[in-house]
Amino acid sequence: MKKTLLFSMAAAAMLANGAMAATVEERVAKLEEALAKQKEINSELNARTAGNHLKFGVDYRFSVDNIQYTMADGSKYGNADLYRSRLWIDMGYKYNENLSFTGQLAYNTTFGNRFAYTPNTANFETFDWVSSEIANDDQIRVRQAYFFIKDDNLFGADIPWTFSIGRRPSTNGYLANLREDDKAASPMGHVINVEFDGSSAKFGLEGLTSIPGAYIKACYGRGATNANIGLGTATPYATQNMGPAGLGDIDFGGVIFVPYDDGQYSVHSLYSYANDMIDGTLAPVDSNGDGTADTWGINGVQTVGDMHLATVNVKANGIGDGISDFLDDTVVFASYAWSKSLPQEGNTMFGSTEDKLGNSVWAGVLFPSFLTDGGKWGIEYNQGSKYWKPVTQGEDTAIGSKLATRGTAFEVYMTENLIDDALTFQLRYTMIDNEYTGSQGFYGSNTATPQEISNGTWMPNPADGGVTMVSADGGTVDKATDLRAYLRYRF
Repeated sequence: MKKTLLFSMAAAAMLANGAMAATVEERVAKLEEALAKQKEINSELNARTAGNHLKFGVDYRFSVDNIQYTMADGSKYGNADLYRSRLWIDMGYKYNENLSFTGQLAYNTTFGNRFAYTPNTANFETFDWVSSEIANDDQIRVRQAYFFIKDDNLFGADIPWTFSIGRRPSTNGYLANLREDDKAASPMGHVINVEFDGSSAKFGLEGLTSIPGAYIKACYGRGATNANIGLGTATPYATQNMGPAGLGDIDFGGVIFVPYDDGQYSVHSLYSYANDMIDGTLAPVDSNGDGTADTWGINGVQTVGDMHLATVNVKANGIGDGISDFLDDTVVFASYAWSKSLPQEGNTMFGSTEDKLGNSVWAGVLFPSFLTDGGKWGIEYNQGSKYWKPVTQGEDTAIGSKLATRGTAFEVYMTENLIDDALTFQLRYTMIDNEYTGSQGFYGSNTATPQEISNGTWMPNPADGGVTMVSADGGTVDKATDLRAYLRYRF
């Protein structure tokens, strides 16, 4: 009886093991069949797309700012907790090794932006140069859309070249990208930091000159189009003739020249010319509702003149050679920039009918974090003269462009990797000390005439049409600070 029972149990175990083995073999066979089908699908997809790559990415940033303003008359304004969300949706398609497309959608808003009433908002915050750069509304906009062509030879010569056209990346440019923890866009951030549509062509010179990293790049952009746009227009898209106070096409043309870049030490330079630059037109405003105009408001724009812009900078990606790991990972840069206004006949720029020269210096250092591996800490300083005026309205600073300051600006920041470089944290403090008014204005006399703040600032009295002068100190920013913290997720 016992032998029979033991035999039966052994037989059952053998049958069970056999069934399990059969089940495992069936599963392996099914997996192999599924893998074969997937390989077949992949091969078919690769054949159809010629090995091309379609890529998507997300860059989301939550930030909170503590903003403080001190006005020329001593009054103070601020916002202790400005919450903002910024989302970039990246897309790209590589047709082959020589042709690709890049696109980016942007969403930039304050918390609770869509509300039951329309709050007071700054003038021209939907202006095309800054439409994706400031927290304005809850709309998704196209920030980048361009195709890119490249090749290693130009008509048989050893000249690598590229060409692109569309809505090009033109904010967070070279050097300005360091504080933003981004790759550098084309323009030098000291003189140009705005969104615009245009084209660029780059030609490598290293093969011809044997100079490391040398290249020249020609750029063109259109910042505004003079066209009859709107329903019911008799002559759609025709140029509008609006007289001396009208608007022209705002065109940017420039050349980037890099005479040397060996990966550690580099020299970069840029020259740009911009025509038909604009200023705000003013209208009397009754700000306190007592029936009497007591200030001025911007109610439109007009063409006032042209601008020259130029900059040259030097940068070291690492100090010395193997002195220490800390110095190897330290970045130091210095930049000088220059601007010149060219008022058109019948107009003034910066309070004058004559050309005005401005200049700015900017220096910074970026060094390894003392807290984490991979983190970076930075210190930057810049100073601008009385008539200094770049095109940097798109700079990512809530209190305005620090690089446009007619005075001095100081900044410290720390960027730390929380989970590799996918989740990062940054704490940044920016201080702007204006010596002259108009640094955050446009390019004419209405918004950009420099007046020394320490001596009091004045503007035409709107109550009598501008015959007498009234103090503008209550509307003039003397100093501004922005303490910002963010969490940023990228993949």
